[in-house]
Amino acid sequence: MHSFQDPLRRGVSIAPSKAAVVCGEQQFTFQQLDQRVHRLSAVLQGFGLDPGDRVAIIANNCHRYVEVYLAVPANGLVLVPLSTRSTNAEVAFALLDANVKVVFTDRDLGPLPSSVEHVIDIPHDYDELIDMTAPVPFLSQPSEETLAGLFYTGGTTGRSKGVMLTHGNLLANAWTAIAWTHLREEDRWLVMAPMFHAAGTCLVLASLWLTSTQIMLGTFSPSQALDLIEHERATGTLAVPTMMLAMNDTMAKAPRDVSSLRLLSHGASPAPLEILKVSHQYFPEAEMLHLYGTTETSPIASIFPHEEGHLTDSLAGSIGVPAVGVDLTVLDPDDQELGAGEVGEIAIRGNNVMKGYWNLPEESERALRSGWYHTGDLGYRDSTGYFFLIDRLKDMVVTGGENVYTIEVEDALYRHPKVQEAAVFGVPDPKWGEAVHAVVVPREEVTPEELLAFLRTQIASHKLPKKIDLRQEPLPKSGAGKILKRDLREPFWAGHATRIGN
Repeated sequence: MHSFQDPLRRGVSIAPSKAAVVCGEQQFTFQQLDQRVHRLSAVLQGFGLDPGDRVAIIANNCHRYVEVYLAVPANGLVLVPLSTRSTNAEVAFALLDANVKVVFTDRDLGPLPSSVEHVIDIPHDYDELIDMTAPVPFLSQPSEETLAGLFYTGGTTGRSKGVMLTHGNLLANAWTAIAWTHLREEDRWLVMAPMFHAAGTCLVLASLWLTSTQIMLGTFSPSQALDLIEHERATGTLAVPTMMLAMNDTMAKAPRDVSSLRLLSHGASPAPLEILKVSHQYFPEAEMLHLYGTTETSPIASIFPHEEGHLTDSLAGSIGVPAVGVDLTVLDPDDQELGAGEVGEIAIRGNNVMKGYWNLPEESERALRSGWYHTGDLGYRDSTGYFFLIDRLKDMVVTGGENVYTIEVEDALYRHPKVQEAAVFGVPDPKWGEAVHAVVVPREEVTPEELLAFLRTQIASHKLPKKIDLRQEPLPKSGAGKILKRDLREPFWAGHATRIGN
């Protein structure tokens, strides 16, 4: 039986003097990281916490985040990472919902629920406590079934829910990560996705297990990310599509030496093919790898290695094949498995699948029915076993009885050279029920008529937006970088019947 204690234990036993974490000007060996984690364990135990108590963190990426991420579950406690983009009200909701007792944070959170007994300021209080405390053994020995964390969903399509992930769930993901990255001890992994999101912590345990070095980027900046790749000789990273877009634009203006990067993986949301093609131009020596998954799957469910070789063939846009140890299928509304080419809901099962939603038994049962986790994503698999994501069930537009998949329309918009960002969604329409609507942030001056004329050469007429709004400010995004379609869509539905799926 393995737990969060094991990756660090192996790392310090075989590579004590090797750099485990690089964070700005600071660098910590595996021995130093191990000592700091055990000092933090003493701090946690000093608070009188019992196994199973919840401990939250809301902070930017740094070595301290790694330490909290390791020490809390390793002591049998439950970690609650919260988005740095959340409002104080959203943070207070999660703290109350999870009955959190201790909070680590680098910001002012305002009034907190009465359950919170201790607030540890990062870095000042944190460093003082670490420096004045002697290391101690871990409080308990968790099992694979022990709850390791409550990972609150971003709430991009509804109320935020606490996803219950066990030690076994997250260790299963670590083994999958080791397999798909071909991770080696000499690797230097750039952590640039926010660590409150599954993409940010995807390789923490894997890197410790294989004694790879992790390089921390505090908050994402394309220039800083590229600088770290160049100066720290990073060999791999994981980005969300909006990060890739920003890095591409920066490389166009101020190229860096990114030849050390052997793996550029992406996930969290679908990436338009145009972004992938441009990324391959600027990172020609890196293998591009598409990861599909959700917070509920710890997160990796499927992988598409060497995606750069399939950007113009029949596999373009695929989310790949099931990861080792994970099953994927496509289900109809009655939870019956569909055949190749048939569109339905993508469902997942495996040791990586969550235990359920915190304090939401009915939603848990609905999501985990029939032995599968139901993702809410529409897709299909082809005759060779590759899966394709078409749209979110909640984002698909039904107009005049026709299904329009917003990802397809967005992908067509991104092919236009003057489009910087695009989001497509359904709005009320008295004749058709719903109409396709697009919001575009242009790179340079362009008219809606010009974009529509281009789209007529790319997609069928019933898929065309009835209207394209142009805006200069960036589209709203979650803390993990996903475009918040709900925020864009909601004003159009004010005063109308609730949209199906919202």
